[in-house]
Amino acid sequence: MSRVLTISATAAVVPFTHYPNSILPRHVRLSNLPSSLTVTTHTLTFRGRFFSPYSSQAVPGPADAGLTGGFDAIIGDGGSMLQDAGATALVIAGAYALVSTFDFLSERKLIEQNLSRKLVHILSGLLFMASWPIFSASRWARYFASVVPLTNCLRLVINGLSLATDEGLLKSVTREGKPEELLRGPLYYVLVLILSALLFWRESPVGVISLAMMCGGDGIADIVGRRFGSIKIPYNKQKSLAGSLSMFVLGFLVSIGMLYYFSALGYLHLDWVSTVERVAVVSFIATMVESLPITPTVDDNISVPLVSMVVASLAFDLLA
Repeated sequence: MSRVLTISATAAVVPFTHYPNSILPRHVRLSNLPSSLTVTTHTLTFRGRFFSPYSSQAVPGPADAGLTGGFDAIIGDGGSMLQDAGATALVIAGAYALVSTFDFLSERKLIEQNLSRKLVHILSGLLFMASWPIFSASRWARYFASVVPLTNCLRLVINGLSLATDEGLLKSVTREGKPEELLRGPLYYVLVLILSALLFWRESPVGVISLAMMCGGDGIADIVGRRFGSIKIPYNKQKSLAGSLSMFVLGFLVSIGMLYYFSALGYLHLDWVSTVERVAVVSFIATMVESLPITPTVDDNISVPLVSMVVASLAFDLLA
């Protein structure tokens, strides 16, 4: 049984342009129109006054339908923006809670300061990437998501320039607790998060792999290397064989895991045999670059994700 938007006793139904995710009906009854225009489809019943852009004596033409369709699209975009704004606030709150939790644990000596810093390095980027599906399908969604690392970027710059002092921030993301450290590795880290969200977003495996290698691979390499890194790499005594091996393995596994996550949600459609091979190549090359004695010149938070982006782009886009 069709639902009817009643304006007067005599009514007819005029079709309007339909847009996805619309909150408006496809058809609206207008009064005093010829019965030949009547169509029985989905409409709504309102009690009270209906505000129409059309005169009750005129038959709406294509231009009128276009205006209504544009209003329909605006309403849809407004709903998406509201969803994205809420998602942004939620992720910012989650990021703050993550850092605060590890600050609490390290202050009470429940976890080593350096381990706390590295776990923040690993988890913050991966959880940020894992939050992408809660944003809408709007073209603006990636920009809303980028507000999260942008907020942290501004926070790092303000504290790095000593315009403000946040002891908790210094303890959670720096090695020696110096403000100027915030303008190097930590700043590069959040800039890569912004770059990956804006350029690749959730529809490309390139950004997913580059963040997985920077967060999961490079992050675990330092933890394992400090504990089991007695055997050094011949061409770089600052790096260990155990650290590099763990970076390759964990970077590969985290990359595959995140690709599967986005694939299961319908954002990616991959051939898994070739995907595993390509991810292995990206992980190997990123690991080799991380092991080079270039860290004093080029930070790992720059070299690892950028190399991963280039190699993954070649592997997935040019060789697909």
